Amino acid sequence: MFRTRSNFTLTNITIAITIFMYLVQTNISYGSLYLGLNMYFVESNFYWQPLTTMFAHGGLGHLAMNMFVLYQFGNAIEMYRGKKEFVIAYFIAGLATSILSFLYIYYLDNFVNLVGASGAICALMGYIAYIDRFQRKAIVTWVLIISVAPVLIGLPIAWYAHFIGLGIGFLIGAIRR
Repeated sequence: MFRTRSNFTLTNITIAITIFMYLVQTNISYGSLYLGLNMYFVESNFYWQPLTTMFAHGGLGHLAMNMFVLYQFGNAIEMYRGKKEFVIAYFIAGLATSILSFLYIYYLDNFVNLVGASGAICALMGYIAYIDRFQRKAIVTWVLIISVAPVLIGLPIAWYAHFIGLGIGFLIGAIRR
């Protein structure tokens, strides 16, 4: 295998950083509480949490699934729209998703510790859904499935972060078209 410049996309670097941060999270006491998004954000001034929640995950399966989807959608945005668009669609939309998800936590469910890149990844999906209208129905259907099906079988997922991310990504796609 030869290394090519295309292996060093911002998406792939983000994936590497996310894997590194997961290792950090799992090797410090209460790593998920420090790096996840929860009431410590306002109660203990953990102002880094809206960003670090995108790098913390609930287990290896969660991490692997998110990084697989990030690889697909992030690299597609970088290839067709550029690095700047990836940063806007992932990090800026991801931060906005975290803040709005925190409002849900603050007002409706104080006992949540939100971890994972799913909200930011759904923002990428919303961005693509706006830009590529031929994929729109499939993307919206997929986000509905990954948001509702786990809840129906009792898995504790942040379905609201998925919907918020999808909406923010769609909005950013409309603004940035």
